[in-house]
Amino acid sequence: MKLKYVYTLLTLIIALYFVPAQAQTKKPTKKATTKTAAKKAPAKKAAAKPAAKKPVAKTTAPKKATSKNLGDAAAKSAADTTKKGGNGNNADNGGSLSEEIVVTTAYKPVLADAVKIRRNPDLEDKAPFKAPLVYAPLDKRQEQNSEIRQLEAMKRPPEQDSVLLNNYVKVGAGNMKSLFGEAYFSNGRDEALQVGGYLKHFSQSGSLEKQSQSKDDVGVFGKSILGDNNISGRITYNRLGTNFYGYDQSVPPASTFVPGKQHFNTIGAEAELAKNYKDVENDFTYALKIKGYAFSNAYQARENNIVISGFLNQTVKQFYAGLSGSVDLNSQKDSLYKLSNNILRLNPYIKFQGTNYKIDAGVNIEKEFGDFGKFYIFPAAKLEVQVIPKYVRLFVEAKGDINRTSLHDLAYINPFLGQNIDIKNSVDQLDISAGLKGTLAPGLSFKASVFRNSIKNMPLLVSNFDAEVNKFKVIYDDGKARVNGFNGELDFKASDDFNIFGRIEIKDYQMASEAQPWNLPKFLLTAGTAININNQVSITGSLLFRGSTNDRTFTTTGGTSTMVQKPIASFADLSGGVQYKATRQITVFVQANNILSTSYQNWLYYPNYGFNIFGGVGYSF
Repeated sequence: MKLKYVYTLLTLIIALYFVPAQAQTKKPTKKATTKTAAKKAPAKKAAAKPAAKKPVAKTTAPKKATSKNLGDAAAKSAADTTKKGGNGNNADNGGSLSEEIVVTTAYKPVLADAVKIRRNPDLEDKAPFKAPLVYAPLDKRQEQNSEIRQLEAMKRPPEQDSVLLNNYVKVGAGNMKSLFGEAYFSNGRDEALQVGGYLKHFSQSGSLEKQSQSKDDVGVFGKSILGDNNISGRITYNRLGTNFYGYDQSVPPASTFVPGKQHFNTIGAEAELAKNYKDVENDFTYALKIKGYAFSNAYQARENNIVISGFLNQTVKQFYAGLSGSVDLNSQKDSLYKLSNNILRLNPYIKFQGTNYKIDAGVNIEKEFGDFGKFYIFPAAKLEVQVIPKYVRLFVEAKGDINRTSLHDLAYINPFLGQNIDIKNSVDQLDISAGLKGTLAPGLSFKASVFRNSIKNMPLLVSNFDAEVNKFKVIYDDGKARVNGFNGELDFKASDDFNIFGRIEIKDYQMASEAQPWNLPKFLLTAGTAININNQVSITGSLLFRGSTNDRTFTTTGGTSTMVQKPIASFADLSGGVQYKATRQITVFVQANNILSTSYQNWLYYPNYGFNIFGGVGYSF
């Protein structure tokens, strides 16, 4: 496009330079003659007889005109190519008034490039849609009453997710003769009253003779709101059945060996009355709770326990003052003894809470009564300070307590205990811990602490095979034992559909009288995860890793009894499950335990169950 403009500009320059020169090549006439002819010619005659035009060829300039002649001619004339009659005398045309036009070259018009309008027609039909109007007149009489009336509340249609299914049943079966069943029942959504119950059963059998266990749980519960208070309660029944199937694999038992049977039954109940929370200043709160259980085994061991506890708390701005306490009434008996083991606890406290700190100051006043009668005062203090606001808090804690030795608790820790367990309370004389807790990133929380515990009469579970073949008993580390260690917890919840968590415990034991912390691991790791792949599929998993432990046995040689340590290797137990929600009411599940199929032992000569898997279906209604 730019070259066209250059060519056009050059053409105009050449035309302006050569056209005037060619126009002056005609031989000029004398001005005097022209003027004389014009004076003598009458005006009417000139008008009646126009002068004839001369041929164009005669007016053309000589071909051999030089640039000097052209320049002189241009200097003498006004470069006008027309001669007008009446303005002077011209001898050639006799003084005619007609106008003579001399054509010196052909006219070449130069046109600019055309500017095209690039516009396409809009073929889209944009006629707006006009919905047909339908009028439905109301056949209603107009009322004259103009007073304001109460509006009727409009019911909100229930959402799909808010329609609760109050009952759930789950059944399954698998290898190792596994049977599984669960059932949950409730009365549904009610802000003032909640009533429900549950049933659970699980049983399986291993490869060894009489290696089997069964667990059953039954319970009902309820909660009701009564004005400013709420009352809740529950009644439960638990049963655990097993056999004394363990023995030294290197020394097979006699052909007459028949594992003994064992089972534990526990009936429990509890009730609580508490004041409802209110976000008001200087609020006075209280609670009262009573719970108890009756425990028995397959032999003559029995234990009854009732605990009455409560607290009173008065709030004054950032200042809290209160008193909590409990009365723990416990009776224990077996074939050789009957004991009354009761503890009274009082805990007066003062709490201060600010934006960046929290202080709990108090003492635990505890008194044993019954067959034991010692009195203790322990510290009960805790301090929390924000190191990084809203993210990391530093905490320090010091406390102490009496730990009552319970037949119920020991039985569920080690179900292979023998008869007439020795009863003696242990005492946490001073437990000191310090650490950090908080949030490292969105969804990532942690807690890490170091601790040092001073324990008097630490209970230890050891084998008693020399007296009861394949059963265990309880001994105590007489004196003051020290336990130093580290606890760490990590919980990462990326979203509501992904959660992973773990806990680690590392302990170092300094025993007072025993050679080892029998059957107590120095390292313990537990971890788990819960993943919702979508609204239908969810995955759960758990990992348990326990460090090595030691047990002891005695051998008799020549009337001399010698203690022999029996190491128990460390192990890892990996479990996982998958649940598929086929419909809103039907779910299908699969659960696998001991996926690594490791033949580990929790207790000496008692190998655990190998790889086992079971699955089933659940139904909601």
